[in-house]
Amino acid sequence: MYILGFLASYLLVRLQLRRQKPPIMAEERVEDLYFYLVLGLIVGARLGYVIFYNFRDYLEHPLEVVAVWQGGMSFHGGLIGAFLAAGLYTRKYRVDLWTLGDLVIVTAPIGLGLGRLGNFINGELFGRVTTRPWGMVFPQGGPLPRHPSQLYEAFLEGLVLFIWLWWSKGKNKTSGGMVARFLIGYGLFRIFVEFFRDPDPQIGFLFNFLTLGQLLSFGMVMLGFFLFYLRRPQGSST
Repeated sequence: MYILGFLASYLLVRLQLRRQKPPIMAEERVEDLYFYLVLGLIVGARLGYVIFYNFRDYLEHPLEVVAVWQGGMSFHGGLIGAFLAAGLYTRKYRVDLWTLGDLVIVTAPIGLGLGRLGNFINGELFGRVTTRPWGMVFPQGGPLPRHPSQLYEAFLEGLVLFIWLWWSKGKNKTSGGMVARFLIGYGLFRIFVEFFRDPDPQIGFLFNFLTLGQLLSFGMVMLGFFLFYLRRPQGSST
């Protein structure tokens, strides 16, 4: 799913570059860009999981940090890692970070949707117990039916978010605007779906009703609004 997501993103970025007049960078540079992004995302996703979700255990067993085959990747950490990697790339090749970010971020929901389908196939990150007729019994989730929250996320964070961003990019007037839309859209969808998703067992609920995913996603929404304000056209009051 990671490979399919990166491939789709790579092809769509090249397609957008062909349509730009003039393009912000040569198509030949896209391979270098995705080397940075893939590396940053994977390292960030792993470290994000270690720091945000299971820091105490990994502190006691530090060598397991590199055991990615055992699972444990954080979207929020991956986003931070990819952003930092993009920053290094734009500094090296002298490309505007926010313009490049707008180009890439509209393709991100494809990988997110595919990733959630992968979670569903693996029977992991399932939802809370439900009596709804579409509830499903997951092999690792006990005998009771649960929300297939992976499919909710695949639909909202994948399909719906992609359609909205792809439609909005033609109306975007400010560099960084699409990045801001992504942060807000993903954050709101993730907060909503977390009400149906089982919290991580080693963390549980924060303040007896919030999940860590919701808390991190709320930070994304606030950051998105702040980015809109920061990148607004000079002289604009909104």
